[in-house]
Amino acid sequence: MAIRIVRKEGDDVLRKQCKPVKEITNSVLQLIEDMKDTMYQSDGVGLAAPQIGILKQIVVIDDREGGEFALINPKIVKTEGEQESCEGCLSLPGFRGTVMRPEKVTVEAIFPDGNEYTIEAEGFLAVIMCHEIDHLSGILYKDKAVVYERIPEEDK
Repeated sequence: MAIRIVRKEGDDVLRKQCKPVKEITNSVLQLIEDMKDTMYQSDGVGLAAPQIGILKQIVVIDDREGGEFALINPKIVKTEGEQESCEGCLSLPGFRGTVMRPEKVTVEAIFPDGNEYTIEAEGFLAVIMCHEIDHLSGILYKDKAVVYERIPEEDK
């Protein structure tokens, strides 16, 4: 396992479209483990491959309630409702923003075991999924934020 460097705003890789994973190889599985280690080291709840400079459609998530998982080639296929979320990002340290996200999402993805699954998520998990999947298209949460601000020292 390895901790990777998290790319910060201004790095061109964060604005690029990621490519689908064609085959789940040992290197893809190792990348997923490295992403999990990096996410935990950075105290995050999600991490997308472009955040560590890899233009592949892979995200790792830990909502701190249902455990951790990885999604390969995830696609949001259905959304319902709307919720306001306060978000931060490992690639935008020191900032936070208010973003309108779906209350519920349905996502199709391949898991590391090679099987395709459909996942339904709501609330905080729906926010995480939308945020991380946006990264795969070069979208940062600040692009959608209705409020974007530096976090005051007393709130850090």
